[in-house]
Amino acid sequence: MITRYGYDNAFLMLGFGLALILLGVFLLKGVWMGLSVTLGIVTVAFTLWFFRDPERTIPNEALSDDSILIAPADGKVVQIIPVQEKDYLKSEATQISIFLSPLDVHVNRTPVSGFVGFFKYMPGDYLVAWHPKSSELNEQSRIGVQTSKAKVLFKQITGVLARRIVCEVKEGDTLTVGEKIGMMKFGSRMDIIVPNSTAINVKVGDRVVGGETTLGRLQ
Repeated sequence: MITRYGYDNAFLMLGFGLALILLGVFLLKGVWMGLSVTLGIVTVAFTLWFFRDPERTIPNEALSDDSILIAPADGKVVQIIPVQEKDYLKSEATQISIFLSPLDVHVNRTPVSGFVGFFKYMPGDYLVAWHPKSSELNEQSRIGVQTSKAKVLFKQITGVLARRIVCEVKEGDTLTVGEKIGMMKFGSRMDIIVPNSTAINVKVGDRVVGGETTLGRLQ
């Protein structure tokens, strides 16, 4: 199933891919026909793969206990570092960073249940998503959620290829853990910033699955 967050790009890319296939089949010959058809098939296949929106099973423990922190996106954990968070937690905190390659599912989910007490969109640069400065300098959406246990801030951050963030969240919303909130298109990063007291279950290098992998527990 194609995510609704990507309909604009996906249908355009599918149309382009199909046009290349038809062009090759009906108007071109020899090597040009093969090249056009192959490029069309690759475009269609990549589009269907990139904009896929697979079903996910939210852990029952997370649904019943808002101290459970789950992965907001598919990808690889590239950083777990101390930070000084100035927007929402306004304290020293721990940042977990997940890098999404173009092959990962790019639909994003809320990592916790709670009330959206902070939202800010920031235009910015397009550094590679794994660059340490991308967390502060790149285009991003910052979403702060108040649970019954603590405040959590998470960021949708663009990369070199990702040039558009889709985010449905606004201040005042109430979110349920694992709920879809948007996507980042064509390679990106997500940061989750939690109090230092949080018990973290993952380590750098781990692969996580959005909506399913438990990242830790708020204390």
